[in-house]
Amino acid sequence: MVLPHDLCSHVQNAFRARHARISVPHTVQNLAILSILFRAGFLSSVTRGTPDQPSPIEFHAAAENQKRIWADLKYRDDRPVLTGMSLISKPSKPMYMSASEIRRICSGRRAQNIKPLGMGEIAVVKTKDREHEWVEAREAVQLSLDGEVICRAR
Repeated sequence: MVLPHDLCSHVQNAFRARHARISVPHTVQNLAILSILFRAGFLSSVTRGTPDQPSPIEFHAAAENQKRIWADLKYRDDRPVLTGMSLISKPSKPMYMSASEIRRICSGRRAQNIKPLGMGEIAVVKTKDREHEWVEAREAVQLSLDGEVICRAR
């Protein structure tokens, strides 16, 4: 099982090393977190592919262990758009929050020892809802969903 801290550190280190593109293992969790980062404007594109190249056509023919997700990193004025990505919920201490607690961190107040989200900052929430399993914190507030707050990106 791939843990979210692997993806968080991979993305953050790639931005710091000024890489143009990263490749991560294809899992539902990785695809969901990268899609949220893409929708928030931290990534310029997300594509499926193989270890060699991003190619959706070759992705379908590849073996399960050869499937990868490719993400193009975004820079503005030669500076990374994503400056930090940190884990909130850890394997030893998962952080489950109700919809009202998620609303608190989105509106600038503290909840369960979690600092509020700043301007341009997002949090990724995993909910129990099958239709909206992975959402950004502000989407969870709009849909009145509670869940586990996985990570934050700024």
